Amino acid sequence: MTTTTLPLGRNRYLTGLSTWRGLAGLALVGLPALAGLLAPLLTDADPDAQGPLALAGPGAGHPLGTDDLGRDLFSRVLHGITADLGIVLLAVPAGALLGCAFALLAATSRWADLAAQRAFDLLLSFPGLILGLAVTAVLGPGRWPVVVIIAIAEIPYFGRQLRAGILVQRERDYAVAARVGGATRRRVLLRHVVPNAVDPLIVQTAVALSVGVFIEGALSFLGLGVRPPEPTLGSILSQSVAYLATHPAFAAGPLAATTALVLGFTLLAEALNRGIRR
Repeated sequence: MTTTTLPLGRNRYLTGLSTWRGLAGLALVGLPALAGLLAPLLTDADPDAQGPLALAGPGAGHPLGTDDLGRDLFSRVLHGITADLGIVLLAVPAGALLGCAFALLAATSRWADLAAQRAFDLLLSFPGLILGLAVTAVLGPGRWPVVVIIAIAEIPYFGRQLRAGILVQRERDYAVAARVGGATRRRVLLRHVVPNAVDPLIVQTAVALSVGVFIEGALSFLGLGVRPPEPTLGSILSQSVAYLATHPAFAAGPLAATTALVLGFTLLAEALNRGIRR
């Protein structure tokens, strides 16, 4: 049963991505990501190098202008995109693995299931800002604390998605037939049930990437994220607040990049969700 379901799942993913939502999402995520990866080719400006032209407007030498310390905003935004994507691409898989591990543990016994549910409830009871403050109070601000915060925040969502999928799939006819045929509980779970319960996790991954970009931006904006002078989109936006009235171009680049990434991942999640439900 599994061998026939998985290829169909892949076809549904492609069907979803081929819609206008999927294509728009791929463009909104792919273009900034590509620009970030090609930053050394697109600009030779050092993102941390200060210059004499503080708060200069966009020009030939500085496509997005300069910040309050004379640093090239175009270079800083490109490196900020790379930093943000690097953080979420580490944090979201880590949160997904931990959440799925809890869900698999919950499937082993009633007591393990009860413990996993209470663990998910406990994590969900902490508002994101309180969680960020707690982690940074222990670890201090920086890249890795942000990774930890995003990963912890995503654990209950992935865990609940997989747990719900397992509860549904293990009552299906193919799972019952496998148990009647003598397959062990572990084999039924890993060979038949889990592979047929992963579709919602693909959608949740896209949602989590969108949320991760937002969380990183919010933490850096509040001074709890990556520390200066390393550029992230949130930290650049935070620095621009004092100059919004006199130098609005300061905020335009990081705001546009953040919006594109969040909207792009959201559209991808919606496209994948529509694809797997066909």
